[in-house]
Amino acid sequence: MHLHLLQHSPHHGPARIADWLDSMGHSHTVFHLHAGEAPPDLADCDALIVLDGAMDIEDVAAHPWLKRERKLIARALDGNKPLLGIGMGARLIAAELGATVGRGTFAEVGWHPVTLAPESPFDLPEQFTAFMWHGDVFALPDDALPLGGSPVSPVQGFAWDAGRALGLLCHIEVTRACVTELLDREERPTGSESSPHVQPRETILADTARFDRLAPLLDRLLSQWLRSTPA
Repeated sequence: MHLHLLQHSPHHGPARIADWLDSMGHSHTVFHLHAGEAPPDLADCDALIVLDGAMDIEDVAAHPWLKRERKLIARALDGNKPLLGIGMGARLIAAELGATVGRGTFAEVGWHPVTLAPESPFDLPEQFTAFMWHGDVFALPDDALPLGGSPVSPVQGFAWDAGRALGLLCHIEVTRACVTELLDREERPTGSESSPHVQPRETILADTARFDRLAPLLDRLLSQWLRSTPA
């Protein structure tokens, strides 16, 4: 399979997703929308991944490419190809599905538990720890199934159209290197200053094994997601 990946920030890259795609024999192209690259043609890929980013999904004035990206996501939803959104990417998909997207009660930054929803169509652990980097959240879209939630954000993900379209607020693709880059170069999500759910840098980077434990989780999720491809 060939996948297109949409990147919105130099510090929100594919991380471990790129390695996983290579290891599974899939090819991929990353489109750096933040650097002026145009969104791709959906016909040229077998699946689409929309990565995280720091911008407001409605801020078309500052980021005019958002309008074209949203049209591309709408076409992907109307088609039959697998679609995955992470962070901002999930918010864009949720918005296109008509769900409310906005500021959460508290920002979440660092390592937080996610409890799998009983209705989740994905075979994942009943509870796992994921990396969080968000101030904005989304409601569950109509006709979507919840994947799970954290104590602060009840909807940490959703599956739509039998799992073909998947949105993740949390991050299971991160590596220690990419999180270090975020901490060094990106402003914390809005609301981080007043949130009790934002961990300091030392806590986030203290346990390297946390990053290693994400690898098999990402493998399970991506493998199941790509199997949603219609025959």
